[in-house]
Amino acid sequence: MTTKNKFLAFGLIAALAMSNAKVQADAPSVPVIVTAGQSNADGRVPIAELPDYVDFHLCQWSYGSGDFASATGHFSPFSPHVAKPGIEGSWGFDAIVYHLLGQCWQRPFYVIKQTMGGTSIDTSCQSTHGWHWSVDAEQKSLLKALCRQIDDCVQQLPPDYEIKCLLWHQGEGDRAAADRYHDNLKAVVDHVRRHLVETTGRKEYATLPVVCATYSDSSRQKSDKIVAALLEMQREDGNFHVVDASDLSLLPDRLHFDAKGAERLAGRIFAKMQEIGIAGNCKP
Repeated sequence: MTTKNKFLAFGLIAALAMSNAKVQADAPSVPVIVTAGQSNADGRVPIAELPDYVDFHLCQWSYGSGDFASATGHFSPFSPHVAKPGIEGSWGFDAIVYHLLGQCWQRPFYVIKQTMGGTSIDTSCQSTHGWHWSVDAEQKSLLKALCRQIDDCVQQLPPDYEIKCLLWHQGEGDRAAADRYHDNLKAVVDHVRRHLVETTGRKEYATLPVVCATYSDSSRQKSDKIVAALLEMQREDGNFHVVDASDLSLLPDRLHFDAKGAERLAGRIFAKMQEIGIAGNCKP
């Protein structure tokens, strides 16, 4: 091979290497959603009322619910159900969110979910089996359980994963300590963000977006002080986003969103995720 041809060959190899590097850099990351909260996030709509159009084939999840369903780092195909005995065949608004995300992203994505009904942050409030969303809850801390779950799950994710947001719905369980809800929730959000930075080494998670919703005006457990705390968080934190759910319909228990309410809330949450740039621009 002549010197000129050698230079041409080396140039071609270098060009191909640069092209491959650009393709890899431009390739979309693997999205991850973290979902947490109490019963409306866990899901209480009967599975028979799940819309026929839903498609979950791109979604893998890891589901935990304290000691009702202890999560591991392993993922499985998303199949909506809950760990509460007697109503295992149930779903929540998040299931529709995952459908919409799958339709928009058109690529595999992952969900890390830790939810349990009837749970509070404040340890002075009554909470299911003594579980609380507080690090002060010692062995029954749902916040610690979520962080352990995240630690286990990130070991199983593809190397190019990107945690998009924390999807949160909770607060009814804290209505007896509503004056402290702002500070309590801020501590939860700060802890999750800080833990993600420490676990992954990615400093951008210090400002991880949080998307949450309010409560139906018809809810027997709605607290105006809790809603005010959420809105205060939104004013203070540019990465904390509140979606209005005040007009949504509920099951006869006057506490949990019914199928229509869950579906409408999912649409609003998805729209908010698109607005803040974490869900693409498609129209499923």
